[in-house]
This record gives sequence, structure tokens and C-alpha cells, in this order.
Amino acid sequence: MIPYGRQDINKQDVDVVVEVLTSDFLTQGPKVPLFEEAFTQYTGASHAIAVNSATSALHIACLALELGPGDYLWTSPVTFVASANCALYCGAQVDFVDIDPRTYNLCPDALERKLIQAEKNGVLPKVVVAVHLCGQPCDMVAISRLAERYGFRVIEDASHAVGGRYKGKIIGCCTYSDITIFSFHPVKIITTGEGGMALTNSSELAEKMILLRCHGITRDPDQMTHKPDGPWYYQQIGLGFNYRMTDLQAALGVSQMQRLDYFVAHRHEIAMRYDQKLKALPVITPWQHPDSYSGYHLYVIRLQLGKIKKTHLEVFEYLKRAEIGVNLHYIPVHLQPFYQKMGFVPGDYPLSEEYYREAISLPMYHTLTEEQQDEVIQAVSEALL
Repeated sequence: MIPYGRQDINKQDVDVVVEVLTSDFLTQGPKVPLFEEAFTQYTGASHAIAVNSATSALHIACLALELGPGDYLWTSPVTFVASANCALYCGAQVDFVDIDPRTYNLCPDALERKLIQAEKNGVLPKVVVAVHLCGQPCDMVAISRLAERYGFRVIEDASHAVGGRYKGKIIGCCTYSDITIFSFHPVKIITTGEGGMALTNSSELAEKMILLRCHGITRDPDQMTHKPDGPWYYQQIGLGFNYRMTDLQAALGVSQMQRLDYFVAHRHEIAMRYDQKLKALPVITPWQHPDSYSGYHLYVIRLQLGKIKKTHLEVFEYLKRAEIGVNLHYIPVHLQPFYQKMGFVPGDYPLSEEYYREAISLPMYHTLTEEQQDEVIQAVSEALL
């Protein structure tokens, strides 16, 4: 089976993890701040807060932006459920904005239309989560302009986009957002096993997220209500969570970071070869906006169902039988039973639903060989007959 994604662990990665295993610190040691520093240096953001998952990062980002009961968070329907669930964790409500038909990201024009109506109704969002689907960044200039006009805060869910760029700047620099989120799940571009990162240029937001990831506890005398009782002293000054990243994870992340640009560059080579080999088939290959340099976490094709005799399901099942580990990213969130109980129904976001009926994620990872890629292409060609 050729999987749709996989991690790359080399001897250096193993050695740095073993080094931590034989050190004095397995968690909360020197590797976590080292990993955070690597990200601030790489992205140019002022602050990086490492946590145990991107879901945790989204949660504390929303809390730092003071999202709560009575507030709305808007995001794309075509994303993993965490991009929306983070609002519910805070007691807020969720709504969605349909996608751009070419990039599959949240559509700025649809966002503007919805904002105009929401302003009339008095229900503007407090936070918009812009999801960089497959690694291609959203139109952040347009979204940030709307944020300035309508007063909402912006989180970039860049879980797919580490190593990518937008308008020549590294994704994560937070030029157009309050906070950017990365994921280091094993099938992502780099991995820490599990793990996530929140980046921001705001010292105030960074301080809030640091407290939130560790039970609301501080050892900083400047944040305490009185002078410390002694060098052992700490205070819980808020309610937080155990969202900490371990030194084991961080050490792996620091090692993986050294190969990040290579990983992404090779993904681009694979995508270009897919584009060339698939262009004669009745599929739509990923369109790339000229302002973007995708992280290419995923390579999604859309079936031109009017030109083939098989259904979406039949093509998918054929590829599975051919030992091609295809997947589908994603079932639109508003179609999930949990969200339909909130009142969302099929037909609410037609472009997202059309995408879902046609999309298939082909294998994409930097160690995918040309022979494996040819096997994928051959299977796709046969599946469409």
C-alpha cells in the first residue's frame, strides 16, 4: 500500500530523541524553547508557543483573543473539525463561509458578502479562522482588510502550510493575522509525533497563551499578586490546561526543521510531475495562486464526473483495491451530525459540497519515489476508464 502521507525519520532524528531520553529532562527542559526559537527565526514572528497539538493551539489562540459566550467564530467548511470545534470549547458559536472554487480556501468575496449582511443583523464574528487547505495560503491581504474594516480578529490555521510562503513571506510571520497555528502530526510536513505551535507578534497574546498551556501557572514575579515566598514559589493566576509539549517532541522537531525547506521543495517537484502526468485525464489538478508557495501537505484532484462513467465512490474504491492509499480531505464540517444538530443542513455551502462530491487526495510525501508516483498515476488512469 502506498499511503497518502507519511513521516520521514532519519538517524539524526533518532539520535536527538535518544539524547533526550538519556538526559535529565524528558519534558519541560531546554529543547522546547529551542524549538520555539527555531520557529521565530524561521518565520520572523516575535513569539512561538509550542503545545501538544494544533487543536490545543487553536483552543488557546481563541481564548487569548477572548472568544467566549455570545461570540461567533467563522471558518471554512472544508477543513478538519478542529478549526470549528475550538470555538465551541470557548462557549462561542460557529458559522461558515463557502470556499473559493479554485483554491478551495475560504472565499474573500463570500466572506465580504456575509459580513455585510451580518453587520446589518448585528452578529459580526469576533474571530475568523483562515484555513490554508493543502498548504496553499488563503488570500490574507483581502481577509486582513476585511478584518480591519469589520473589527474581527484573524487566526491562520496553517496546519498544512509549514514551510510555505505568501507574497514572498514565510507563512507564520503573522503579517496579516493575530495568530498562526502549525501542526506537527506524523502525516504533516514535519513531525514531532504529535504537537502544534502558535505564533504571534503580540507580547500580550503570547503571555496569555503561555499561561493557558500550563494550568494558568506563572513563576514570573511581575505577574504575581505578591512577592514570592521563596525560589520554589509559583501562582495560578488563571484557569489553564496541560497543553505542554515534551522535550522529546521538541528535540525531534528541531531536527526535522533542518530539512523543512528540502521537504517542501521536493513536494513541489512531485506536484509538478503529477500535474504533467495527469493533465490528459478527466480530473482537475490543484490550481496554485501566483501569490502563494504551497507547503503541499496534500495533493487533491477533483473528478470531472460528467466525463467518466464511474461514481466518486467507485473511483475511490478502485484506487484502494489497487493499494493506493487515497483519502478525502475533508467532509464539510457543516455536514457532520454534530453540526447538523445546530441547524446546518445540506445546501448551506454549495461550493464546499460540490468539492466534497469530487475530491480525492492522492499520495503526497517527500519520499514518494517516481516509481510509486507512476503507480499512482497508472491506477488513477485505470480507475477512470
